[in-house]
Amino acid sequence: MTLQQIKKTALVSLWFVFLTFPIMVIRVNTITQTITWRWHNMAFIALGTFFGGLLWRLALDRKPASARQAKQPEVLTEDPDVTDVKAESGIARRLGILRVKVAQKRTRRSLIALAVFSALLFPHLSSLYQTNIMITALIYVMLALGLNIVIGLGNMLHLGYIAFFAVGAYTYGLMHQYLGLGFWAALPVAAVLSTLAGILLALPVLRLRGDYLAIVTLGFAEIVRILLNNARNLTGGPAGISGIPRPSFFGMTMNLYQVSIYIYYIVLAAVVLTVFVVWRFENSRIGRALVAMGEDDIAAEAMGVDISRVKLTAFALGSLWAGIGGVIFASRTAFINPASFTVWQSIIVLSCVVLGGMGSIPGVIIGALGLILIPEYLRAFSDYRMLVFGAILVTMMVFRPGGLIQKRRRAYTFHVEEQK
Repeated sequence: MTLQQIKKTALVSLWFVFLTFPIMVIRVNTITQTITWRWHNMAFIALGTFFGGLLWRLALDRKPASARQAKQPEVLTEDPDVTDVKAESGIARRLGILRVKVAQKRTRRSLIALAVFSALLFPHLSSLYQTNIMITALIYVMLALGLNIVIGLGNMLHLGYIAFFAVGAYTYGLMHQYLGLGFWAALPVAAVLSTLAGILLALPVLRLRGDYLAIVTLGFAEIVRILLNNARNLTGGPAGISGIPRPSFFGMTMNLYQVSIYIYYIVLAAVVLTVFVVWRFENSRIGRALVAMGEDDIAAEAMGVDISRVKLTAFALGSLWAGIGGVIFASRTAFINPASFTVWQSIIVLSCVVLGGMGSIPGVIIGALGLILIPEYLRAFSDYRMLVFGAILVTMMVFRPGGLIQKRRRAYTFHVEEQK
C-alpha cells in the first residue's frame, strides 16, 4: 500500500461523507421544528469508508496475483489417489482414473442427498415465518431456472420474464373468480397459456438480438402490466383479485401452518421437476443447438441449426415454469394485483441468473436462494440491511464476475494409444 493510494482513499472517504451529510447527520423534526445533529454518524461513515477503501484496494492488488497463480499448471501431489493414478500406467492407470471419478460422483451424490433430506425436514424444524420465506425463495429458484434456459443457454437478454409469471397467477385468479376452479385444475391451464404467451412473444423477435431483444421484452412486460391494470371489469384493475383459495388435499381442512407446509412441498417438488427437465433439455439435441446459437448464431445456422425453432423452444419452455410459479404464488398469497409483477421483479430474477452463474444449474439455485434469503436475514441491520446487501453484491461481481458457480464448458481430450 503506497502513500498515494492512502491519499486517494482518504479523498474518496471525505467525498462520501460530504454526499451523505444531509441524510446521515441532519435530522429534522417537523413536529417540534427542531434539528438534531448526529455527528457520530459522520465519524462512523468516514472511518468505515476509509478502512473499507483500504481493504478494497488491497484486495484488488491481490486479485491479479491470484489470477496468475490460477493459470499456472497445478501439481496434483496432495491427493494420494491422484498421485497413485499419475504413478501408474496402462490398465492400472485407467482403473485409477475411474476410481477417482467414481469417488467424486459419490461425493456429489452424497451432497445432493443431504440437500434433499434437509429440504424435506426444513418446515418441521423451522417456524411458519421461515417456511414462508423459503417458499418465496423456491419460487424464485423456479423462475431463475426457467430464465436460465433463455439467458444462460441461449444468451438472449430477456427483461420481460415476469410477464409470464403474471399470466400464470392471473389465470388461476380469473379461473377461480369466474369458473370456480381450484388449484390443481388451474395449474395445467396456466402452464399452457404461459407457454403460448412465450411463443407469441418469440414470433416477432426471432430476428432480434442483444439490446433490441431486451427492449422488446421489456416493453412486453409493461404491456402486460398495464393491460392488467386497466382491464378493471375483468381483472379488478389496481384492486387486484382477492380470496384466491390455497391448494387442497383430497378435500381435507387444514389450518394456516399445515397449508403452508403443503405449499412448501408442492413448490419443492416443482423445483426438483424443473431441475430435472432443464438438465435433460441442456443435454438434449435442441439444448446443444441452443448453446451453439448462444455462442455464435451465424456459425450455428451455417452448421444447420434451425435458429427459429430453437428460439421458439427456449421461450416456450422458459415461460412454462414462470406460469407454474405464478399459480403457486397466487395460491400462497391469496391476493394478486399488477403491483406484484413490475419490471423490478424481472430484474431480480435476472440477477439470480447472473450472480449464480449463467448456464449453471447449481449456480442459479444458489444465486436465487442467496438473493432472496440474504435481505431477509439482514433485517437485524434495520435501515442498513440493503446497504450491506448491495456491498455484498458489488464485492461478488468484482471478484466473481462469472457468477458463484461458473458453467463448465465441455471439453474432449484425445489420447494417443501407447505402442507396444
